[in-house]
Amino acid sequence: MEIKLAETAGFCFGVDRAVKLCEDLLAEGKKVATLGPIIHNDGVVNDLASRGCVIVGSPEETPADTVLVIRSHGVPQSVMEQCSALGLHVEDATCPFVSKIHRIVTEANREGRYVIVAGSPDHHEVQGIVGHCDGPCAVISSAKEIEKLDIPRDMPVTLVAQTTFSVGKYDEIKDCAKKYYTNLTAFDTICSATNMRQTEAETLAKDSDCCVVIGGHNSSNTQKLKEVCEKYVPTFRIENAGELKPGMLAGYKKIGVTAGASTPYLVIKEVLTRMSEMDNQVLDFETMMEESLKPVHRGQRVEGTVIEVRPNEVVVDIGRKQTGIVPMDEVLDDAAMNPEDAIKLGETYTFQVSKVEDEKGIVTLSRKRVANEANMAELMAAYESGEPVDAYVTGISKKDNVSKGLVANVKGVRVFIPGGQATLRRGESFDELLHTTQKIKITKVEKERKSVIGSIRAVLEGDQAKKKEEFFESVEVGKEYTGTVKSLENYGAFVDLGGVDGMVHVSELSWKRIHNPAEVLKVGDEITVFVKDFDKEKGRISLGYRREEDNPWNLIKTYEIGSEFEAPIVSVTKFGAFARILPELDGLIHLSELSTEHVDDPGKIVKVGDVVKVRLIGVDEEKKRISLSMLAEGEKEAARAAKRAAREAAAAEEAKEAEVPAEEPAEAPAEVPAEVVEAPTAEAEPAEAPTEE
Repeated sequence: MEIKLAETAGFCFGVDRAVKLCEDLLAEGKKVATLGPIIHNDGVVNDLASRGCVIVGSPEETPADTVLVIRSHGVPQSVMEQCSALGLHVEDATCPFVSKIHRIVTEANREGRYVIVAGSPDHHEVQGIVGHCDGPCAVISSAKEIEKLDIPRDMPVTLVAQTTFSVGKYDEIKDCAKKYYTNLTAFDTICSATNMRQTEAETLAKDSDCCVVIGGHNSSNTQKLKEVCEKYVPTFRIENAGELKPGMLAGYKKIGVTAGASTPYLVIKEVLTRMSEMDNQVLDFETMMEESLKPVHRGQRVEGTVIEVRPNEVVVDIGRKQTGIVPMDEVLDDAAMNPEDAIKLGETYTFQVSKVEDEKGIVTLSRKRVANEANMAELMAAYESGEPVDAYVTGISKKDNVSKGLVANVKGVRVFIPGGQATLRRGESFDELLHTTQKIKITKVEKERKSVIGSIRAVLEGDQAKKKEEFFESVEVGKEYTGTVKSLENYGAFVDLGGVDGMVHVSELSWKRIHNPAEVLKVGDEITVFVKDFDKEKGRISLGYRREEDNPWNLIKTYEIGSEFEAPIVSVTKFGAFARILPELDGLIHLSELSTEHVDDPGKIVKVGDVVKVRLIGVDEEKKRISLSMLAEGEKEAARAAKRAAREAAAAEEAKEAEVPAEEPAEAPAEVPAEVVEAPTAEAEPAEAPTEE
């Protein structure tokens, strides 16, 4: 009997992640409950139950002080809201591929699109997807069902598939949907691992006499694998080695074995061992000798059992004539770690051959390379799903002493974060990110070059978009917020209100006239602001900082015209001087109000810093002008009157001095006839002039 095991058999990324989460929580001593069985495998579920993990049917059944784990299938949004309302500590193990579908259908409904889900309506994953639809949706499991849907042909439609759905069936559904709907968007949401698993199962079945599919009886993806294989050869579906019956595989020479995504490797190993025993395929001494003499080559993967842990290396039995040596730096991610925490005596691990020295009888092995390949697969899954991952920033990449980006480590894999993707705003320093753990989104993976590129900014923008949405649900004009000044521009200050930025215009920072926000604030200041206006569509928030109760134009109203007080001179100009009468308010002393004498240069009368006695003589609130005087009331008018009187007196004196003395009258004759001296009256007419003959 020849037995061939599919390379992709066993736990997928999402299931492995969910199970490890439960195991880690239990190892920490926490009480754990799962919302339904964590996976469709009784063996795994029973093992977790023996360690204290309980299964609940609804959030309200969760025991007190217990962490509730959401399984990889995901749940409807209403369930998450219920958990939040109950105040439960929730750990979400929803598979990233499933979470991606949740985002797709939510956004599709918001855009007014009809959602069609290809999958089993009774499957928990499908129920979770439907639970994230805020609008019309339908679930179908075959292309024929499209004809029964009552959807207008010009209706915008979004098509998605259950992650474990049959690839062939989904292709049929897509082809049929394209004929029916003129505005169709179809997403290939079948998990890449599921796709690969089904493709490999088909190839395996074509090259076998029969197939054995290992997995839970209620596992959807296991059932799909059985359907793929039985198209070509007889196929047996079993959950564990105990279900292999004597004679079941009799007569079959080539047997293909695959397993569902919820099948642990230990169960697969037990099945293979049982199959070998059934065929009496126990290796004899000669076979074992032949195996030990097989050559090993660089890049080959081998199984090895740890037989000794030394200070600088680990000795491994790889079943060959050579001794396997693993340098300690190929075992530990951190030199400070205890080797016994990373590798155990007597345990069997998978290694990759990095160097063969036959003359020394030594094979140098690497454990990190194997782990890195698995981690690269995990990063690939994160890339396809769009789920953020934790990255530890190890350095700043520079060229010509200019920062070009960040270098980060994600589970042993080097990730480069370009400078434009390292921060939310360009120009921000990278120094604060060094040696910190940041959430990043994988934006590019090149397996051949083992190159991975990530983005912190994409995560921050996603978080910011979510926070903006929450902010605009509760914001209202006049509402106060406490925020942190993030940046200053000539036109205003940007304030972080907790993931959402608003702007305080420079005119709203102070009641006095300022030219730059830096005169009032600095980056990092924590300030209280209030909403003046907002535009939800454009995502803009206009903030106020100065308070109406501090408005000096309200305070100046308490001063009466004619009031006198002392004030410091704060500036001197060619037309007068400014005196500060309130902390945010200056008044002008015009040069005509500086002295009763004519003033050509105000600087000869006052200088900056002088404290002078002033009198309020005018307030123009509309033009924002205040007039002051250093002259006492009436002093200016008195001075003017005095000057005017002096001018008039001077003019009179000048006129007097300019007068000529009057001539004395001539003596009258002694005797003058009365008729001769009598003056003519005004009425008298002049005598006619004699005429010439």
